Amino acid sequence: MKRENPIFKGVATALITPLDENGVNYDQMKRLIDWQIDQGVDALLIAGTSGEGSTLSDAEHRKTLEFAADYVAGRVPVIAGTGSNDTAYGQSLSKFACEVGCDALLVVTPYYNKCTQNGLVDIYGAYSEVATKPIIVYNIASRTGVDIKPETFVKLAELDNIVAIKEASGNISQITDTMSQIQGKLDVYSGNDDQIIPIMSVGGLGVISVISNVMPKETKEMTTRFFNGDIAGAAELQLRLRKLIKLLFCEVNPIPVKAAMSAMGFCDNYVRLPLTKMEEAHYAELIAEMRNQGVNV
Repeated sequence: MKRENPIFKGVATALITPLDENGVNYDQMKRLIDWQIDQGVDALLIAGTSGEGSTLSDAEHRKTLEFAADYVAGRVPVIAGTGSNDTAYGQSLSKFACEVGCDALLVVTPYYNKCTQNGLVDIYGAYSEVATKPIIVYNIASRTGVDIKPETFVKLAELDNIVAIKEASGNISQITDTMSQIQGKLDVYSGNDDQIIPIMSVGGLGVISVISNVMPKETKEMTTRFFNGDIAGAAELQLRLRKLIKLLFCEVNPIPVKAAMSAMGFCDNYVRLPLTKMEEAHYAELIAEMRNQGVNV
């Protein structure tokens, strides 16, 4: 299955998962989803890195994906974070996400046990076999220890259901090499908020974003300006948000963005170990910059 149309074009928010001592707070999640859609985002990623998918229990992970698909109810595409270092488990979760109505899957490269470039082709082939929805390949070696090479993306582009890349390698030279070699066979999204416009400038279709949790309207405006030909205006927004983006990654994601969303009244400032609450000095800087950007905290 190859798609003529992209899964989304513009901004997909890598949505936080509101947690408390009792588990996932679904009332808070409803409010988050409604606000994001009202602010104009183009898609929602559920239970990805920012959604603490790796520390959700299997039951929580599945319920959260099903809840989001049901509650969004087709208003925007729902992308399910289903990758794992256990391929059999990732396949099971991916199959479930397709069955409960998620529109696409985000599958990260296997972490800790890792694999070779040939292994990546086999692994994504295994996901492709069970998926009935399109798959976005997530390249983020800083977390996984595995970097997908351009030549490997060429091979992945030939697999059924593999339709897009979330590129968070941070290596613009490698990304442009990949885009040259895949020749439009895969859509490319920035996975780093500080590289939205650079990646779009060589053909990217937008971003799967952390900052859009906090400033969804402005993040969407950045991509809209670019698509409308206002490259200078898009670049101005990219540069204006530079400091806030940096602060949202001054500690391990999603520690800062969870603190930011809590300050905005959307959720509890609660993360699961091994994550811990944001350090006070960093938190003060984050809140000051949010206020500087006009965020109501």
